[in-house]
Amino acid sequence: MSHLDVPDAYPCAFCDYLSGARPFTVLHREEHAALLVTREQRGLSHLLVVTTRHAPTVLDINDAESDAVMRLARKAAHAIDEVEQRPGISIWQNNGIDAHQAIPHFHIHVAGTIPGGGTERDEVHELSLGETEAIARRLRPELKGRHHS
Repeated sequence: MSHLDVPDAYPCAFCDYLSGARPFTVLHREEHAALLVTREQRGLSHLLVVTTRHAPTVLDINDAESDAVMRLARKAAHAIDEVEQRPGISIWQNNGIDAHQAIPHFHIHVAGTIPGGGTERDEVHELSLGETEAIARRLRPELKGRHHS
């Protein structure tokens, strides 16, 4: 039993995106994890690495999911580095309301830094599905073209 207080946001948006119930850009999907292009771009090519199984926090994922999400976070970082050529890449993950977790489904943020450094913390314009699909088209060749061991 976890002591974390997680957001009450059901049905789960990420589960709906992964099932196709709600349209969203799925950049890459594997058995235990997937890469999504978020509509709230807080950095250059801001991606989300999510577990394919619903698991609210890091305390709820298993070893296979842990390995898969870290591997995909690294692949995402390599693709962002190659395509965006930013001087920094931010990776962050929140668990529980006190840590500012908004969607109760384990996910890791991976984003190229913005001009001036860091990522955008204030409100950002929500991109259209067409705009996130364009980001996916730029990154997808890098995900498929390289194997990072």
